[in-house]
Amino acid sequence: MKSRRQFLTRLPLGIFGALAAWKLRAQTPDRKNVPGAAPTFNSQPEAGPGVTDSTFAHAEKLAQVTMSEAQREQAASSWRTSMAGMLERRTGPNTIALEEGLAPATVWNPVLGSHQTGPGRDRFVPFTGDIGPLPAHDEDIAYATVYQLGHWIRTRQLTSERLTKIYIARIKRFDPKLRCVITLLDEHALKQARAADREIAAGKYRGPLHGIPWGAKDLLDTAGIRTTWGAEPYRNRVPKEDATVVRRLNDAGAVLLAKLSLGALALNDIWFGGQTMNPWVPGEGAGGSSAGPGSATAAGLVAFSIGSETQGSIIDPCMRCGVNGLRPTFGRVARTGAMTLCWTMDKLGPIARSVEDTMLVLHAITGPDGKDVYSVPSHLDYDANGPVKGLTVGYFPKWMHEAPATDVDRATLKAMGEMGMKLKPVSLPDWPFNSLNLLLFAEGAAAFEELTLSGKDNEMTVQTSDAWPNLFRESRFLSAVDYVQADRLRRKYAEAMASLMSEVDLLMVPSMRGDMMVVSNMTGQPSLTLRTGFVDIAKARSDWAPDSSHPLPRFDPPRRVPYGVTLIGRLFEEGVIGRVGLAMERRLKVMQERPSGY
Repeated sequence: MKSRRQFLTRLPLGIFGALAAWKLRAQTPDRKNVPGAAPTFNSQPEAGPGVTDSTFAHAEKLAQVTMSEAQREQAASSWRTSMAGMLERRTGPNTIALEEGLAPATVWNPVLGSHQTGPGRDRFVPFTGDIGPLPAHDEDIAYATVYQLGHWIRTRQLTSERLTKIYIARIKRFDPKLRCVITLLDEHALKQARAADREIAAGKYRGPLHGIPWGAKDLLDTAGIRTTWGAEPYRNRVPKEDATVVRRLNDAGAVLLAKLSLGALALNDIWFGGQTMNPWVPGEGAGGSSAGPGSATAAGLVAFSIGSETQGSIIDPCMRCGVNGLRPTFGRVARTGAMTLCWTMDKLGPIARSVEDTMLVLHAITGPDGKDVYSVPSHLDYDANGPVKGLTVGYFPKWMHEAPATDVDRATLKAMGEMGMKLKPVSLPDWPFNSLNLLLFAEGAAAFEELTLSGKDNEMTVQTSDAWPNLFRESRFLSAVDYVQADRLRRKYAEAMASLMSEVDLLMVPSMRGDMMVVSNMTGQPSLTLRTGFVDIAKARSDWAPDSSHPLPRFDPPRRVPYGVTLIGRLFEEGVIGRVGLAMERRLKVMQERPSGY
C-alpha cells in the first residue's frame, strides 16, 4: 500500500489544495459569529494559487533556508490564508496601480544622529583667474570650459547662437560614430540661444550658465520632448513636464541642445540605437550608464552635461572618457522628473571638462523642490581660491598596491602629499559589501514591475544574464526578510563610514574600486572623478560580463588613454572635494589634451 504522504504528493495540485484547506478549516473554529473575537493572521479569505510542500522544498534552494517535512506541509496548507493575500495589490481581487513617481513610505537618510551634516552656511566663490582671449577656431571654442564660455558670452565676444551652431555642427559630424545623442534639439536650442542673446544685450544676465549649451542624460523629463530612458519599450515616451533639474537650468539661462544616450534603463552603455563609444578609443564603449554625457562632453559636442549615478554611472564614463564628474551627496539635488531606478540611491550630477565647471553647475541645480521626498535643505560652501594645504586625505594602503590601482593612482597620492595635504592610512571593516546590492536589485525590480510582468522586457536589446531583464526577474524571488537585513547592514556601513570620515577631510580612491563604489553610493557620500594622468591599454574595456563569443578588441601597439582618480567627501561637503580637485587640476596639467580626431 502507498503511504498517505505518497498518495498526497501524487494528487493533482487543485485537489491537494482543497484537501489542505479542508484540513485547515477543520482545525480552526468559526470565529465570525463570536462577539469580541479579534482578527488573526491566518483567518483571511483564501487567495492565490494552491501550493504543495514540494513548492517550498524547491523555494528553499533560492532563499537558502531549510524546513522540515512537517513545516513544509503546514506552510503549504496555510499559504492561501496567511501569505498569498499579501499579493492582492497586483493579483486581485482588489488590484491597484502604483503610479510612476510614487516613492516608498520609508525614506533613507544618510545623516546619522549627531554626526555633522556638512557646512553651516552658503558660500560660493568661483574661479577668478585669467580667462584668455576668444580663440580664432571653432574647435578651440567648442573645447573651452564653461567658465571661459560664460565670460566670453557675458562680455559679448561670443554669442550663444554662434556657440550653439558650433556644437550642432559637431554633433552632426561626430555623433554617427559615437552614438551619444538620442534626440538632437537643434531648433529648440537655437530658439533658447537667441533669447539668451537678447536678454544679455538688454542687460539681463542670469549668471555663468546663461547661453551655455548643454546635454541631458535621456532620463530627465523634458516637456513635449521624448524622454526614452534608452530602452525600446519607452522610445516614444513624451512627458508633459520638465524635470526639476531641467527647469532650474532653464531658469539659469542654459541652452538645452540634446538628449544624450544612456545604457537602457541606466545600465552600462548599450541603448536601442547601439553602443555609445569612447572618443579616445575607437572600438571601446564609453562606459555607463551616463555614456552619452561622458562621450559628448569628452568630444566637445556640448559644454557640459547632466548625468546620474546609482552605482558608478558617473564615475565609470568620466574615468574612461577623461572628463570630470561630480556625484552629489544623496538628497542634495531634487530628482523629480528623473527616471527612478533606486529611490534610495539615485543621484543627479554634472559632467564637464573642468572641475570648476562641475561646481558652477551644481550651484545652479542644488536644493530640494518640495516634491522629491528624499531631497533635503543643504548648504554649499565652495571657494575656488581656498587653500588645500593641511587637509587630511584618507587612503587605503592595500588598495593602492592591487588592481584596479595603477601607477597614476600612486603618483596622484604622492602629488597630494607634495601639495601639503596630510596623507592618512585608513580602513573599513571587512563586511560582505555585495549583500547591499539586494537593495538596488529589489528597488529596481519594483520600479519596473509593470515592464517585467507585462513581458515587455523582452523588447530590450540586451538579454544577457547581467542585463536588467534577467536581474529584475530574478529579483522577484529575493526575500523580504533579507531586504530588511540588507538595509540594517547598510546602516552599519553608514556608521562605519561616518566614523571614518570624522578622521579625514576626504578620501582618495582608485575610481573603479568596486567595494568603495558600492559602499559610498549606499551611504550617500559625494564624489568627484577627475583626470590625473594617462595609461596604456592593450585591450578594450567593458562594463559587461565577459562573453567568449564576442571578444573585445585588442590594440597593438597599446592605446594611450586618460585615467582618473576619485575623491570622496563628507556628506554635503562637495566644496572641499571641488577645491581639492581644482588645485590638483592646476598642478597636474593633464586636462588640456583632447581625443585625436575631434
